[in-house]
Amino acid sequence: MPVSIKVRYFASLKESVGRSEDDLEFAGLSTVSKVWERANSGKPLPRNILAAVNMDYVELNHAVKDGDEVAFFPPVTGG
Repeated sequence: MPVSIKVRYFASLKESVGRSEDDLEFAGLSTVSKVWERANSGKPLPRNILAAVNMDYVELNHAVKDGDEVAFFPPVTGG
C-alpha cells in the first residue's frame, strides 16, 4: 500500500531546491533522510539541516508514515 508524504522546504532551502513543497508516494515505510533523497534526486542532505514531522522536530532516522508532513529547515543562526 503506497505511503503519501508532503514535503516542505523553508527559508534558504526553499531557494536552493527551487520549490516550497513536494508530494511523494513510497511503496512502504521510509525515514526522513530517505524522504529527502527521494525528493531531491539522491542529492545528499546538507549539513546541519533540521527536520520536523507533523511540526515536531525529529532525528533524520525517524520513520514516516502515510499522511505525514515532513519539513526541512536550514540551521538557525543568531547573533
